[in-house]
Amino acid sequence: MRELRVAKSAGFCFGVSRSVKMAEEMLAAEANCYSLGELIHNDDVVQHLRSEGLTVADGPEQIPQGASVIIRSHGVSRAEFEAVQRTGATVYDATCPKVKRIHEIVAEASADGRQPVIIGAADHPEVRAICGWCTSPIVVNDASQLAARIADGTIDCAKPLTVVIQTTQTQEKLLECQKIIKKECTNAKLFDTICGATFTRQTEAAQMARNCDAMVVVGGSHSANSRHLYEICCSACANVQFIENAAQLDTSAFVHADTVGLTAGASVPAWIIKEVKQKMSDEILT
Repeated sequence: MRELRVAKSAGFCFGVSRSVKMAEEMLAAEANCYSLGELIHNDDVVQHLRSEGLTVADGPEQIPQGASVIIRSHGVSRAEFEAVQRTGATVYDATCPKVKRIHEIVAEASADGRQPVIIGAADHPEVRAICGWCTSPIVVNDASQLAARIADGTIDCAKPLTVVIQTTQTQEKLLECQKIIKKECTNAKLFDTICGATFTRQTEAAQMARNCDAMVVVGGSHSANSRHLYEICCSACANVQFIENAAQLDTSAFVHADTVGLTAGASVPAWIIKEVKQKMSDEILT
């Protein structure tokens, strides 16, 4: 390898950086600290926060009376949020403001009698939380599933619809769904709720992958935005690694690569990116 290119947009987004900072401030000021679900999708960061005294609770029922609780960056449902408040906990709401905005959109849609439709992964914490702020939401993973739900009558296009998309989804997926909605639906409001930082990171990754012999994508294995980065890079480059940290990097894959690109998902801290970059520089930069 003769050249290592590092994406300017790699690493923590505003929402993740904000949530980690809030957790660190809570741990410094409070005792008996809990997070409702893992704060972000990065095992190294979660383990670090555990070592500092943060206990991860799977649900409100695991939080003792009077504890200090931080709400994960992906958000939680209204029912979970209110259940935490009933424990008498001191609540630190680290829900990403971009996600919080979607909660407001779907809540308003339900109040106005509109059908909420969410484009995203049904099992993702962000999407599950969004569903918890509205009535009878319909979740579709992509354009083909959207078309199928319209065809089988699950989505009634004659009724007023409010459509949002998971913040970490791709612009391509949104545009594919938008074409179907414009063609089939008579009263639909479509909100582009993809995070601007996500779009920037994906655009930069695509451009870098087209111009590099190999790519490294750093991110949690269960991080949606990191997986999308990996998929985008794979579509433009034949030699792509998806790793969580420097220990997983296979430097032998770059023997015949002159130019290697490095990017990272929104939940990857700067210190992990630095370690990966350092290992690449030490072992394969010649």
